Amino acid sequence: MTTTPPAVSLPPPPAACTEGPPTSLAELMRRGDVLSPACPSREILQHVTSRWGVLVLVALHDGTLRFSELRRKVAGVSERMLAQTLQWLERDGFVARKAYPVVPPHVEYSLTPLGREVGLRVQALADWIGGHLPEILAAQERADARSAPAD
Repeated sequence: MTTTPPAVSLPPPPAACTEGPPTSLAELMRRGDVLSPACPSREILQHVTSRWGVLVLVALHDGTLRFSELRRKVAGVSERMLAQTLQWLERDGFVARKAYPVVPPHVEYSLTPLGREVGLRVQALADWIGGHLPEILAAQERADARSAPAD
């Protein structure tokens, strides 16, 4: 028997975060609204840009995967963290979960239209990082050299 958890009453988001449609999340960030802990976009941004959220969105970009396939594809993620990340992304409307009534359980995950859209943006960021990796690694080496203790 499963029980439904009681509904949680959240405080309303700041007016600046909800009044009038902003042109972009970047605009919200510039105005400081997304920096408010009560702004709902902040939690969603955290899910999408988390260590595993980014990788799950990239992994599902090519199509539907079972949990075990997704776990192999996103190397290093624990079963618990993958399950939690998928729950967050499903709740946010980015991932669709389809369970088949068979034994053993068969569950597939895929991107929703909204998930494909955010996935393209995440993929663009990953591509940008890949294209600038030598510069980024060189900057890291310079920073590490500056902060290394003198012998």
